[in-house]
Amino acid sequence: MLKFLLVCALAAASRAEIAEEEDVLVLKKSNFEEALTAHPNILVEFYAPWCGHCKALAPEYAKAAGMLKAEGSAIRLGKVDATEETELAQEFGVRGYPTIKFFKGGDKESPKEYSAGRQAEDIVTWLKKRTGPAVITLTEVSAAESLIADNEVAIIGFFKDADSEGAKAYQKAAEAVDDIPFAMTSSDAVYSKFEVSKDSVVLFKKFDEGRNTFDGELTKEKLLAFVTANQLPLVIEFTEQTAPKIFGGEIKSHILMFLPKTAADFQDKMGEFKKAAEGFKGRILFIFIDSDIDDNQRILEFFGLKKEECPAIRLITLEDEMTKYKPDSDDMSAASITAFCTAFVDGKLKPHLMSQDIPEDWNKNPVKVLVGKNFEEVAFDPKKNVFVEFYAPWCGHCKQLTPIWEKLGEKYKDSADTIVAKMDSTANEIEAVKVHSFPTLKFFPAGDDRKVIDYNGERTLEGFTKFLESGGQDGGAPAEDEDVLEEDLDDEDGDSDGEDSGPEHDEF
Repeated sequence: MLKFLLVCALAAASRAEIAEEEDVLVLKKSNFEEALTAHPNILVEFYAPWCGHCKALAPEYAKAAGMLKAEGSAIRLGKVDATEETELAQEFGVRGYPTIKFFKGGDKESPKEYSAGRQAEDIVTWLKKRTGPAVITLTEVSAAESLIADNEVAIIGFFKDADSEGAKAYQKAAEAVDDIPFAMTSSDAVYSKFEVSKDSVVLFKKFDEGRNTFDGELTKEKLLAFVTANQLPLVIEFTEQTAPKIFGGEIKSHILMFLPKTAADFQDKMGEFKKAAEGFKGRILFIFIDSDIDDNQRILEFFGLKKEECPAIRLITLEDEMTKYKPDSDDMSAASITAFCTAFVDGKLKPHLMSQDIPEDWNKNPVKVLVGKNFEEVAFDPKKNVFVEFYAPWCGHCKQLTPIWEKLGEKYKDSADTIVAKMDSTANEIEAVKVHSFPTLKFFPAGDDRKVIDYNGERTLEGFTKFLESGGQDGGAPAEDEDVLEEDLDDEDGDSDGEDSGPEHDEF
């Protein structure tokens, strides 16, 4: 008995060692397994102390932890300083900050990536959907009112028969949506309170028209389309909190209005933008970006814009390829924006490719300077082997590569058939190469077949030399399009100057 009590005491002491900060468990390699045993359902944030996005998330993350704790929920939130606990970070594939993973049932083999918004309510809703029933049952008016009051968006299915085909389709739709609470009721009092006279699905929201009623055949697919079209405001402002909803949503065509909130005609332009948005719900996401905010300057650069050029409109698709479109005029009326979006939907727009003017001395130095306007002529010269660095001026890894790249250019400056070049991909775009991370290194061998080879070898003078001397064989690989992380526009690593985003490259 004494031995048993001693074991229990040691176990209790061990559990007590998991410190908490604002209701968030402080996790380390030494207590991670223990935390999973004590708290089988736990959301873990892997962060870096210097990460701007992590700092912005911290108060909402702590608020969510407090909300769950106050409810007596068994779900807990934890955090890991990935810069200190490098083994844990490596074990769970942490490449950027913050990375948030949900460990369900104490299982650490296949944690689920957190994919919802970064407000406390978003976090709590996502976790409840992951651990509880997809649809909660409402029997009282007060419960329905609380659900609507406590959430930015909530959906209630009004079904007299929970076993009807419509109710079953509703259940399936609810199971497919992580970040919005779904409820069901058959209560006459709830029907009456919300003026519902027949079986239907109503989406309640704290913006725009306040509620939307589904009108159509009750199928999972149509219900999900209804949710997608109505769960976000007609115009959503781009912020750290809304970025996951913008980039993680089903709508991959986005029109952006760059406009300072301080502009005298801000409300007028916003009104026109919102009016145009009404005709494209569920097809194009309308996003407003405050062009005066410093954190948004990277996005302006991505579209080749400067603050003084705003207000401006741009459209981008985030499918397999990022493609940008620019209106022909500066008119920002609802009619003009509608016409622009209609032309896009009808496939009548041509992509907008940025290009600087060709520098007069582009060919003067050992490393040749390419821009959009001279890229085709130089890179696809059938008599030349051309090795190009696609870089960004703010990219720390590009800066580190510069002296090596210049030495490579010097080595081949007198070559009759080899050119070493560079292109600023924040100001120049080409159809042949889609650049999603920096630096991107690609080789265009001589010949008429317009072949492109990725360089994946060591970033050393010796590695580059071997690659060129082998005709792109040593260190090369067939060019493939990289996967695009849409949230990279928001610099998920929290590294505004591109210095510390990872060992290999910087991403948008």
